Amino acid sequence: MSSALSSTAQKLMLREQYGTPEQQRETVTLGMWIFLATEVMFFGGLFMAFAVYRMRFPQGFDEGSADMSIVLGSINTAVLIASSFAMALAIHSAATGKQYRSVWLLLTTAFLGVAFLAIKFTEYYQHYEAHKVPGIWFETSKPEAGAMQLFYVFYFAMTGLHALHMTIGITLVIIYALRAAAGSFDSEYHTPLEALGLYWHFVDIVWVFLFAIFYISGLHT
Repeated sequence: MSSALSSTAQKLMLREQYGTPEQQRETVTLGMWIFLATEVMFFGGLFMAFAVYRMRFPQGFDEGSADMSIVLGSINTAVLIASSFAMALAIHSAATGKQYRSVWLLLTTAFLGVAFLAIKFTEYYQHYEAHKVPGIWFETSKPEAGAMQLFYVFYFAMTGLHALHMTIGITLVIIYALRAAAGSFDSEYHTPLEALGLYWHFVDIVWVFLFAIFYISGLHT
């Protein structure tokens, strides 16, 4: 009996600072939610600053938004929604003991994340070619040039930070896929995957808001 309990504890990868697997799971989940709360405050400040300046320079920000590629932005939105679906399925597969399927779904999530970044950096290159990079490489004949340049400052800063978060997420997804392939997770222990899923879904939600403020507002212009 004692041997069986010891084996179960090892299987659940219970760390020495935790009394029970349930305590470990709850602590990891709480820690991730606290981290995400700090991320909400970080991005929330940027969204608030964008809103203030957009209300002050509505015409210039609309003209900047009109330069965005709604097609590429929409494709990237669909890609991230699909990646969130793949991540949710990966966690469900691990929870139901389907480890092989979980590995491939994690790899699919990472692939979709890479596809998102490839499309995003294609957009960056198009902006560079159109001389829309703030600073000495910014050119426009429109009267609201200053406001448009400010729009692009927010655009590159906020989407760049999002791309950084995506890069971190992709790296973690690949690492966890390798761990899943090595048998580190099963139906009884997959807490790290659940925490990673929370992070991935948060990054995807941030993009939905970025898509709304940078792409949609200029459609009528």
